[in-house]
Amino acid sequence: MKEAEDLNPRQVLDQKDGLQIVDVREPNEWAGGHIEGAHHIPMNDLPARLAEIDRDRPVVTVCRSGARSGQVATYLAQAGFTVHNMDGGMVAWERQRLPVERPQGGSGTGAGRWSLFTRKGHSA
Repeated sequence: MKEAEDLNPRQVLDQKDGLQIVDVREPNEWAGGHIEGAHHIPMNDLPARLAEIDRDRPVVTVCRSGARSGQVATYLAQAGFTVHNMDGGMVAWERQRLPVERPQGGSGTGAGRWSLFTRKGHSA
């Protein structure tokens, strides 16, 4: 079985063009700022939206701190994806002052409510 490996924010930035960045945070967190070019799929929506992720390209999962995205990375690895988790999440990304795309009115990386894959019988 494949396992997910961590990448730090600088590695993600340096390799960004060859990666699919999947941000699994809630919509309010995404609106507060995200990595340019990231694909937003909230954690609980992932099982239903799995087809949106290209199996032929490496994936990096991102959340606020790295916990939720770590769970999603494990899920994707078990599903056969080549996947990495961004260690420290957007908190670490912003701490390193890396570029963040913010829609007007967005603020911060505050956590929303979440649980892992509770839809239609899916579980971690």
